[in-house]
Amino acid sequence: MYSTLNRAQAVFGFFTTVALFVAGFAALSVLVYPTDGVTADLKVKDLKVIKGRPHYYSTKKEEYAQMRFDLDADLTPLFNWNTKQLFVYVYATYSSSSDPASNPHTPLTQSIIWDTIIEAPESPYTFANLRERFFPTKTGKNAKRSASKSKTVKGKKEVPVPGRLRLRDQKSKYQISDITGTMAERTNVTLAVGWNVQPWVGALWWAPGTGAVPRSEGAIGVTEAFDLPALKGSKRAEGQGQAAV
Repeated sequence: MYSTLNRAQAVFGFFTTVALFVAGFAALSVLVYPTDGVTADLKVKDLKVIKGRPHYYSTKKEEYAQMRFDLDADLTPLFNWNTKQLFVYVYATYSSSSDPASNPHTPLTQSIIWDTIIEAPESPYTFANLRERFFPTKTGKNAKRSASKSKTVKGKKEVPVPGRLRLRDQKSKYQISDITGTMAERTNVTLAVGWNVQPWVGALWWAPGTGAVPRSEGAIGVTEAFDLPALKGSKRAEGQGQAAV
């Protein structure tokens, strides 16, 4: 005869085996989900190089660049039944040398200037939604009623779709700097959109062009190469401003 403890261990072992099988199936099932419909369009709007302390913990003044950009992206194909959230970022790529012509083999530097986290829409089959559906609470009814009233008062408003971004004149969250302390007049700088799909179970999926695996498909929206301006407040910068006018 098996004891109660032996029976409990057998049930628990069977449960973990089934859970592992279901998790593996969920992780592998996304391989058949197409992601080639991802699109991103990125445009640089404003550039400036400032000398100061880019971070509160900086011990000395150095040159750092600030940017503004426009972003139109459709990342909805990256959301599936196994997606928990999406980490989206815009990064700048530039030469690590202030004079890349004299050092053609200098590696490139990549710095994130902006990022955000987009959570997947809540499933109607979660425990909270099922409980509210079959055992509605008074608070839930009042919340739905107030939400419907607010929509009526505000009028027709487009419901935001997770994964669709439309940013205009967006300021960068993070300044980019270099170990040399100089950033002015850097050449051949580009901006690109990257993402990291964080699933409920399974491997992390990265954007193409990052070098990490596994990678999803889609357009990462690389801008045309541009040059950083001269240091703000310098004579060269004033000359560039007068020439632009």
